[in-house]
Amino acid sequence: MEYFTILIIENICASLKTMEVDLNSREIPLIVQNYINGRWVKSASGRFLDITNPATGEVISKTSLSNKDDFDKAVKAAKEAFPKWRRTPPIVRSRYFFKLRQLLEEIFEDLSRLLTIENGKTLIEARGSVRRAIENVEVACGIPTVMQGYNLEDVAPGIDCTAIRQPLGVFGCITPFNFPAMVPLWFFPTAVACGNTFVVKTSEQTPLCQARIFELLEEAGFPPGVINLVNGDAEVAKAMLEHPDIKGVSFVGSSKVAQQIYRRASENGKRVQALGGAKNFTVVMPDAMMDKTVSVLIDSAFGNAGERCLATAIVLTVGSAYDMIRDALVDTAKKMKIGNGLDDSVTLGPVISAAHRERVIGYINKGIQEGAKILLDGRKAVVPEYPNGYYVGPTVFDDVTANMTIAKEEIFGPVLGIMRVNDLDEALSIIHNCQYGNTCSIFTQSGPAARKFRYEAGISMLGINIGVAAPMAFFTFGGAKNSFYGDLKAYGRDGVEFYTDKRIVIERWF
Repeated sequence: MEYFTILIIENICASLKTMEVDLNSREIPLIVQNYINGRWVKSASGRFLDITNPATGEVISKTSLSNKDDFDKAVKAAKEAFPKWRRTPPIVRSRYFFKLRQLLEEIFEDLSRLLTIENGKTLIEARGSVRRAIENVEVACGIPTVMQGYNLEDVAPGIDCTAIRQPLGVFGCITPFNFPAMVPLWFFPTAVACGNTFVVKTSEQTPLCQARIFELLEEAGFPPGVINLVNGDAEVAKAMLEHPDIKGVSFVGSSKVAQQIYRRASENGKRVQALGGAKNFTVVMPDAMMDKTVSVLIDSAFGNAGERCLATAIVLTVGSAYDMIRDALVDTAKKMKIGNGLDDSVTLGPVISAAHRERVIGYINKGIQEGAKILLDGRKAVVPEYPNGYYVGPTVFDDVTANMTIAKEEIFGPVLGIMRVNDLDEALSIIHNCQYGNTCSIFTQSGPAARKFRYEAGISMLGINIGVAAPMAFFTFGGAKNSFYGDLKAYGRDGVEFYTDKRIVIERWF
């Protein structure tokens, strides 16, 4: 295929020899193009953006920054493909996803490594997110059952009532940099399996994994126009929100942008599910199993370099839990190995870009200025092998109060704050007063405390002795308050509801 040209990254390979990683066997596009109507095509814009490896700071590819004309072509192809695809039996549609699942399994390790190269997360983190991506495809394979309606005979004498679900047309998604392989697959497998056609706009910072996945879609034999990829920045996103033939938009990103997406798309008559940012609290009760709790909290706070909407940002230590856990958190965080995620021994990779590193460091500075006590400072993290990488070390604050910026705003980096509270009621009060409501967790061995937490927290995704409360693909994903704008959340049953309309048929035969 002429789209993918093998790019030998000799300078990266030289620096990775000790890791036994052979990038010479990888295919990375010199320029990431669009996939429209079953073909790889160049953007008409003539604009491009460098793609850098966050671990090294080196440019590894370029992505097209498409324009409205590019997007219009993709929607036209999707609209024209919809009537035939909508009439394709669900069992037949599902077979394409069985094939896609098989192909994803075959390149599982290569895709995970590509994810690490473009995003910076460690290999184990990359493998986990690719696994979650495949699980969403597996749910789509079951669409003949999942999409079924319901009925009742004799709602009145001789009259029957049936509810059926029907696809609506062309949908689209706008997805973030932090999970470039997984998040688009939260959306398009469900939408397309339901009989819709689709346009993906992935993050311009991390387009490589989706380009590789679209190669697999082509190999799986999806008909032209059914699934399309348009790379770009805000211009493409704006076109999606305004295009009259887009029936609905799925979005993941910051809360500020999610609110704008929700408003603009809904004003244009579209369905919207806009997943925003987070400030996640974890409550630690005095009876928690502290050794296990510390291990889980470290992963929750610093996994993916803190660049995930389910990361623990603040630990609320109840009573004596503070003395039992504070030093253990700091000591364990100090042992994290910072570096290139392709090294299996690394436990903390870089953040996505130099600009984002400066943003995170700015928040750390703000925490110090506002009076928080820094127990572990990651601002001067250095990886000698990669002096140009975008590294921030694990950072832990103590004496954090609810009015501090670092307790209120999403940092999206490896920064953890510790707050002391007297009891569970005080912890719940802090959670309730936060503008975000994505997830929160409690660590305890007390059934009554766990039930009170579940009953009163008021947050959409809850963890009990779980640090990252990420629902499986057959449930639903989404927050509350300023963490979510819309009614129906991502994937699971909500996903099927979002991408279909229920038709109620009331019939009588004379």
